[in-house]
Amino acid sequence: MTTATLTITWTAICSYSRLEAERGVAALVDGVQIAIFRTYSGELFAIGNRDPIAGAQVMSRGIVGTRGDTPTVASPLHKQVYDLRTGECLDVAGVAVPTYPIRRNGDAVEVAVDKP
Repeated sequence: MTTATLTITWTAICSYSRLEAERGVAALVDGVQIAIFRTYSGELFAIGNRDPIAGAQVMSRGIVGTRGDTPTVASPLHKQVYDLRTGECLDVAGVAVPTYPIRRNGDAVEVAVDKP
C-alpha cells in the first residue's frame, strides 16, 4: 500500500495593502476559483468561490460580517451565511464551502491549494 504525499504550493495573489477590509476578491489558483477576505481586524480567509446552493462563482461578492465571534460571509444570491474559518454553512446543515490555507508573507497574500 502506498501513501500519497501532499505538496503545498503557495501562490501569491496580491499585496496585503490592496485588500480592502470586509470586501472579497476572487483569484484563480491552479484552476480553482478562490474567494479571499480580509477582516477589519486584519485576519485573512480563503474559501471556495462557488456558492454550493446556487452553483454560481459569487462568494467573493458576499457580505462579510460576524455571528457572535464567528467571522462570516453571506452568499450574495440567497444570503446563506458561512463560517470563514471552517466553511460550514450556519443556516443549512450539511452544506459547506472548501477552505484553503492563506498567509501573509511580507506584503504578499499567498494561498495554497493541495495537490496529490
